[in-house]
Amino acid sequence: MAKKVAVIGAGVSGLSSIKCCLDEDLEPTCFERSNDFGGLWKFTESSKDGMTRVYKSLVTNVCKEMSCYSDFPFQEDYPNFMNHEKFWDYLQEFAEHFDLLKYIQFKTTVCSITKRPDFFTTGQWDVVTETEGKQNRAVFDAVMVCTGHFLKPHLPLEAFPGIHKFKGQILHSQEYKIPEVFQGKRVLVIGLGNTGGDVAVELSRTAAQVLLSTRTGTWVLGRSSDWGYPYNMMITRRCYSFIAQVLPSRFLNWIQERKLNKRFNHEDYGLSITKGKQAKFIVNDELPSCILCGLITIKTGVMEFTETSAIFEDGTVEENIDVVIFTTGYTFSFPFFEEPLKSLCTKKIFLYKNVFPSNLERATLAIIGLLSLKGSILSGTELQARWATRVFKGLCKIPPSQKLMMEATKTEQLIKRGVIKDSNKDKLDYIAYMDDVAACIGTKPSIPLLFLKDPRLAWEVFFGPCTPYQYRLMGPGKWDGARNAILTQWDRTLKPLKTRIIPDSSKPAYMSHYLKTWGAPVLLASLLLICKSSLFLKLVRDKLQDRMSPYLVSLWRG
Repeated sequence: MAKKVAVIGAGVSGLSSIKCCLDEDLEPTCFERSNDFGGLWKFTESSKDGMTRVYKSLVTNVCKEMSCYSDFPFQEDYPNFMNHEKFWDYLQEFAEHFDLLKYIQFKTTVCSITKRPDFFTTGQWDVVTETEGKQNRAVFDAVMVCTGHFLKPHLPLEAFPGIHKFKGQILHSQEYKIPEVFQGKRVLVIGLGNTGGDVAVELSRTAAQVLLSTRTGTWVLGRSSDWGYPYNMMITRRCYSFIAQVLPSRFLNWIQERKLNKRFNHEDYGLSITKGKQAKFIVNDELPSCILCGLITIKTGVMEFTETSAIFEDGTVEENIDVVIFTTGYTFSFPFFEEPLKSLCTKKIFLYKNVFPSNLERATLAIIGLLSLKGSILSGTELQARWATRVFKGLCKIPPSQKLMMEATKTEQLIKRGVIKDSNKDKLDYIAYMDDVAACIGTKPSIPLLFLKDPRLAWEVFFGPCTPYQYRLMGPGKWDGARNAILTQWDRTLKPLKTRIIPDSSKPAYMSHYLKTWGAPVLLASLLLICKSSLFLKLVRDKLQDRMSPYLVSLWRG
């Protein structure tokens, strides 16, 4: 009899979790509190239901080849970066192709998820749901929580003295949808992440003035890189990961800063990282231009509010502010759990590889999507779901809870004492995390093996962009179309751009594309490999000399 799995939420990670359950012959039931799938990607005109949705103008900041389901590429005519409508269309195509919608119960709220009395032996859960005022209880063998981390807006009003005196409008970015309602107003946006940058840029077209307050500063990336290729595809490569392991981090940071400042000097624009603060990055193509044109004014952190103005940390004052928009992120929330599980799941330290709570005797609960990656969240959550379903089925093992809790508690204590830094607040390296989870499943691509069996594919896997298809080349869940998807990924990237056919286009131009996209990483990786090989040969030679010397001396004396 197939194990029954409860999937909470039908967003990006919920859909992949349903599919992964079906791939492993598990029986999923998905509970979605809204009337449609897609989670935050399903745009609505208001947020009265308390759910976080995209704002109308949102455009993806990870390109399509780097942010797709690993066995379901985007159609070739889809733009590389797309608005929320186009992305939702892709989710619909995915759901319909794999026939996932019949497993979703819409307008159903999960009230509670509790361990069964015999949990220690069965690992089962009692799940109480409510649909149109009627409660239902069901028993499940496993649970996948796919609610993400955009549930509860973080509105730190207590950190801003005088905010309660302020007579203007105060709102969180969760409530922001369109810019027209702010026509002619002076708006202060607090927080400079991706959302803060997007909202400020859009408001600059309608508001009388936009002030953007940041305590830390940020590095601003564009969606396109050198020669106009998608930035994610140019930078997220295994060869660069190899280089990062060999070269000093200070040197790499210096190179990165020089390159980013070459586009525009971040210090001149008021965006440089505050000394002592962790470097962070946002994707925004228009922010520098808006600052240059005076449409957005960058300010330091707010020290205090009055009835109509804001006093900043540098002593400057901005008068007659009409609206304050907090783009200060969200806090994790699991209202359906009991304590101590409820609190423990909000601490990433206690989630084994960001998925499995450390305190459970049976690994039958997976938190999918509570993840910050330097890359596609969609790809990361899909791999998490693939791993979790195989753990549920008993095909993959994780360490015992006692060991996990001991390690997590020790780490927490060291962080509190200041011995080590809390790295859980940082975004995880995309390739390192994906490879780590893939190794647990048995799907991490073996580069040496690929070079022996399929040199052309190996070349693309190592020197080309690390697209999700790489995790379908081998092991459980292998997809026969993965090889072709990798070898044609640049065709799908360039296809939507080729809307004007140039008669004189020739093969050399196509070859130049490969030289541009592969030239630098191949050269750097080759030089480092040569250096490492030279050092290795020198080490071997020195050891041989040390071992042979006594023998040679004895021969000479003889």
